[in-house]
Amino acid sequence: MSKPNKIGQASCLTGLTKKWIQGNIMKADRFFTEEENKKITATIKDIESRTDGEIAVMVVDSSNHYHEAEVLGGVILGSLLALIVTVLFFHDSLWVYISLSILFFFPFGLLCARVPKLKAAFLSVKKQEETVRLRALLAFYEKGLYRTRYNTGVLFFLSLLERKVWVLADKGIYKKMDQETLNQFAGMVSQGIKEGRACEVSLCQAIEGVGRLLAEHFPITHGDTDELPDQVLTE
Repeated sequence: MSKPNKIGQASCLTGLTKKWIQGNIMKADRFFTEEENKKITATIKDIESRTDGEIAVMVVDSSNHYHEAEVLGGVILGSLLALIVTVLFFHDSLWVYISLSILFFFPFGLLCARVPKLKAAFLSVKKQEETVRLRALLAFYEKGLYRTRYNTGVLFFLSLLERKVWVLADKGIYKKMDQETLNQFAGMVSQGIKEGRACEVSLCQAIEGVGRLLAEHFPITHGDTDELPDQVLTE
């Protein structure tokens, strides 16, 4: 089984969403309700009944542990608090400042590790984009989307911490759809999530949009089998 020479990719950052800004960041296995999961699965099954293409949806808590952000947050927040305490109570003593900075580093680093939103504040947009891109590519191969019969796998990848959506397509799809088309599907999912309607208004519509193109370019042929899970994948 050969791996694709090229995978089409599309991404779009979402705005703040109800599911991503209320309380702690929503966990992947609870991002969609049971009813929404059933709706997504049914939509995928319906699309795949008319095409040789294969669609998968994956939601992850985050694309990386970002330990460097925990360290950076511990250093910055710990140093800031140490500076305030030193100025107010220890007459600007350098040694006190250094000692307190080291002391405060550990609880603030732990706090960043426990609070995803705080950790995200110490990550650059570029870092998040590149990390999610690589994680989505890894998922594409881990879940076997590159092994479909006609190289027609499509992955909708949602990474919650970074608030980013990627749409990846195998080389067979990429020959028929340009980058702008893929971007539109990613943007559709992002917009729906931003409005608090992640399933029916965004993801399912995007899946149906991809499905129409798959049915047009890769109509179902005799002997076609369901090669990928239809249920939402989570990690």
